[in-house]
Amino acid sequence: MTELNNMRQSLDAAETKNRLNNWVAVSVALVSVFMGITKVKDDNIVQAMLQAKSNAVDSWNEYQSKKIKHHVAELGLSQTIALQAMAAGKGNVVLMTQQRHYQESIARYQAEEDALMKKSKAFEKEYDDLNFKDDQFDLSDAALSISLAMLAITALTGKRKLLFMSLLFAGFGGVMGLAGLLGLHLHPDALTRLLS
Repeated sequence: MTELNNMRQSLDAAETKNRLNNWVAVSVALVSVFMGITKVKDDNIVQAMLQAKSNAVDSWNEYQSKKIKHHVAELGLSQTIALQAMAAGKGNVVLMTQQRHYQESIARYQAEEDALMKKSKAFEKEYDDLNFKDDQFDLSDAALSISLAMLAITALTGKRKLLFMSLLFAGFGGVMGLAGLLGLHLHPDALTRLLS
């Protein structure tokens, strides 16, 4: 009778371990597929971030160039005003023409500078918005990686508690990944700052 009980216990233990390993296998498959999907999206966001940062830098460089031209025009205007005070006759007419040219240039540069500043700030905002989503995917990737590691240890040790802990990490990773995919405003700032 004890031999029969031992056989039953052995079969029950094997069946329990097999059930646990099945849960681990299914969990690994689901986590891996979700990680693959979010990784593609995250890589695309990183590319867009690089483009937005490049656009912002280019716009700010163009803004600085316009600023320099603006200051040169202001200096030219100041010089023509000073020369006009000393000139008479035909020279005065030439200086007035140059003054108008400088004034038009100054007005044009000011308008272009304002437009470039808005454009640059828009690119910076785009970068910040993309970085927000990138943080979500980074947190998702980290949590899902921890989950996969814990699932591997679960398969080796047969500890159910590890399975549940790994599913908690997978759940957090899934929530963060879905937040990134769906554009939800979910961002654990303290955790993000800690990992930055």
